[in-house]
Amino acid sequence: MNISVFDLFKIGIGPSSSHTVGPMYAAKQFLFNCIEQFPLDKIHSVKTELFGSLALTGKGHGTDKAILMGLEGEEPSLVDPEQIPNRLKRIRKSKSLLLLNEHKIAFNEEESLIFYHDDLLPHHSNGMRFTVFDSDRNKLREEDFYSVGGGFILNEEEILKDSENGATQVPFPFQSCKELFEHFNKTGMTLRELMWINEQTWRSESDLWDGLLKIWGVMQESTQRGMSSTETHLPGGLNVRRRAPALYKELMENPEPTPAEMMDWVSLFAMAVNEENAAGSRIVTAPTNGAAGVIPAVMHYCNRFRKDFNEDKIVTFLLTAGAVGILYKEGASLSAAEVGCQGEIGVACSMAAAGLAAVMDCTPRQIANAAEIGMEHNLGLTCDPVGGLVQIPCIERNTMGALKAINAARLARRGDGNHIISLDKVILTMHKTGQDMMHQYKETSLGGLAVNVPEC
Repeated sequence: MNISVFDLFKIGIGPSSSHTVGPMYAAKQFLFNCIEQFPLDKIHSVKTELFGSLALTGKGHGTDKAILMGLEGEEPSLVDPEQIPNRLKRIRKSKSLLLLNEHKIAFNEEESLIFYHDDLLPHHSNGMRFTVFDSDRNKLREEDFYSVGGGFILNEEEILKDSENGATQVPFPFQSCKELFEHFNKTGMTLRELMWINEQTWRSESDLWDGLLKIWGVMQESTQRGMSSTETHLPGGLNVRRRAPALYKELMENPEPTPAEMMDWVSLFAMAVNEENAAGSRIVTAPTNGAAGVIPAVMHYCNRFRKDFNEDKIVTFLLTAGAVGILYKEGASLSAAEVGCQGEIGVACSMAAAGLAAVMDCTPRQIANAAEIGMEHNLGLTCDPVGGLVQIPCIERNTMGALKAINAARLARRGDGNHIISLDKVILTMHKTGQDMMHQYKETSLGGLAVNVPEC
């Protein structure tokens, strides 16, 4: 087990963790692998080929832009989203790339960035192939990468390895909820305490604390930007109107002190984040970009409607949610191209439910019950983005995921933690459901809502 909570909560840019964040990392990593073999200035040209879901929805998800930024040496957590449009104009006008911001080469995008809509690489729907050539068109290096969900990338060698080979040994390893409970029973620890110790495998206590608060800070910033944006519509051609600013203004000017208003606020928080994601702004992958609004919305719910949501509770929420995310990463998938939107909104809902249950001081069994309820009622959720954009139904779907998470946590808190369907069983069921799901419902824009939008 070598997954950290910071692997699940990555600071990056929209609109997609698997189609934007992962490919940007992959492009840069490929060039780093190249310079281990030969000097960068030996490269005369580069070709990138995209397959499967990356090809089918890559334009709408910004994969082409991410690849170009990655080849120029950028990373999702550091690139300035506001500078990307001008940099793309420069690349396309000059027909050149500055590899790793050091070595200039000629680059014709139409010939060198190719989308294969009908082909797949062997191991995952999100496949990409990078090739570099010298001045005589001799191939210097070719390497396949897979973007496997949540911004995680694997090359051909890594994806073929046994998952445990080379894994970091944390003090309390787990791949299932059953193993977590074995640790709880032996040590008497809470899930937050166990994760706190495991995370110190990679970070000091102070860095861990500060890092988690930074994650929450970026979530708050993206929410506030979404609520106060002066942009009226989202990019991409669907002419989708931003709704968060108007809803925020309405809630501030005309408050309704009713339980229903809480639902409006939670929906607002989720919508604000995912409108920012759709615009390509900075957000936190949680655990994916398409589902990035669920966890911040539930945390904002705690911040606004609970009196005890202090820094310690923030850390508890993120560590607990992260542990549940690890269970899905180990036992199923975070990739909509592999298992549909149940691997994005479903997982985010399950994580958020667990985090909220922990904040409400639930027992480990109640926390597991909350996570199980959160996924159980997202089973079979398809990924069918209209126009290949992370907008319809993705933005509203985040509001539904956040509200379900709150309901799941509250249901679990009212129970004693006993439940017939275990969290492990629901994770297994989600995985098998994803395997059985037809290809067109897994982030291809070939089925569902994506092909049933009436033309006006």
